[in-house]
Amino acid sequence: MILPPNVVMLGWLPIVFLLFSNFPSRKAVIISFLLAWLFLPQRAGFVLPGLPDYTRISATCYSILLLTFIFDANKIQSFKFSWLDFPMLILCICPFFSSITNDLGAYDGLSETLSQTVKFGLPYFFGRIYFNNLSGLNQLAKSIFISGLIYMPLCLYEIRMSPQLHRIVYGYYAHSFAQTIRDGGGFRPTVFMIHGLEVGMWMMSVTLIGIWLWQAKVIRKVGSVPITWVLIPLIITFIFIKSLGSYLYLLYGVITLFFAKKLNRSLPLLFLPIILSLYLSLASTGNFTIKNAEPVLSTIATNVSERRAQSLEYRLENEEILVEKALERPIFGWGGWGRNRVYDYNWEGILVDISTTDSLWIITYGTTGLVGLIALYSAFFVPISIFALKRYPPKYWFHPQIAPTTSLVVVITLYMLDNTLNAAFNPIFVLICGGVTGLVIQVPKKQKKRSSKPKMLRSSMQTKLSS
Repeated sequence: MILPPNVVMLGWLPIVFLLFSNFPSRKAVIISFLLAWLFLPQRAGFVLPGLPDYTRISATCYSILLLTFIFDANKIQSFKFSWLDFPMLILCICPFFSSITNDLGAYDGLSETLSQTVKFGLPYFFGRIYFNNLSGLNQLAKSIFISGLIYMPLCLYEIRMSPQLHRIVYGYYAHSFAQTIRDGGGFRPTVFMIHGLEVGMWMMSVTLIGIWLWQAKVIRKVGSVPITWVLIPLIITFIFIKSLGSYLYLLYGVITLFFAKKLNRSLPLLFLPIILSLYLSLASTGNFTIKNAEPVLSTIATNVSERRAQSLEYRLENEEILVEKALERPIFGWGGWGRNRVYDYNWEGILVDISTTDSLWIITYGTTGLVGLIALYSAFFVPISIFALKRYPPKYWFHPQIAPTTSLVVVITLYMLDNTLNAAFNPIFVLICGGVTGLVIQVPKKQKKRSSKPKMLRSSMQTKLSS
């Protein structure tokens, strides 16, 4: 029986209400986000005049916000704004100034700001109030790992039978079926996500978290099955997904794990924010062109696949013309309504869109300018850096109480790398970002004890001197 997508969307609030009624609030939030993003229908919902469209993201965020007020209002009252929250705040309000500076009006600016807040701000806020400590983030990491085990047989089904589950359950394909067919035969699963790239990123995250929890001996068994015998089919499933980018992300995550465990170094983790920041500083100013990428493209064409090299070349060509357009409004961007895209007249004299926006960074840059772009990457990279350099150095990363959180930190770092290449938005990674930010705001107890000793010594010395 096919489920009507819009009926499912309308029934989501009562389901979230049942979750909050039967589970602790934190667990209800985890289940709500995971169920929504992994199983709710794509491209379904309603248009709400003056408000963000009622979609998977907004339905989940509205429901959780309402039920947090009802069941756990103290959580909202516990929120204390920190300087680390400024990047996310700027990211949320930036669309207002983008609209104003493009003469789109205050109403459009408020509407765009509200949409941005629902998309980024609310998941971040829920992370800040529910997952701002090690126990909360650890519970989230383990839940993500379990969600991947649930998704594993669904991925295997679609690898064998082709992506059909969304059509079977909801009556239509979520995206282009042609893009699921891989070179050399076989299919890349989409399950209930919008694209196979999103599934690849999610299963990469699940696999990396599982490997980290295994190495740190946080989880020894899943039920009665040793974790080794759970990881083996999970890794095999991930390989069959056939997502080259996700393979490289997992490899980099394992390298980060090795450096931390064997060499006690955080270099691979911190290298990504540095190198991505350098790349964006060049690309956003028009100083990185397709000519700069020719050695990389030729290497990919020779050693990997000519088709993949052509795909990357196409993306970079589009980013080049989109950056040229963005530089006309570099501070706050072009705002919404597709004004960030590039148009030209076709052979019939009709104005058509000739650009393709494949990456989240170029979309953010084009719509909200440098202000929005810097805010987006700062919201993730600043807490990640504080976590690795100040709060929890690598020597603690495999402690059973810290390892699950560390795996999440590595995952959201790789997620921002993916956002520089693709535009597969996932609010669960923003939820993690909010949690990590809330964690690093707090000084660990050991550090508090260390910092209190000098103060006590100074006060005792002052007493002796005064006497």
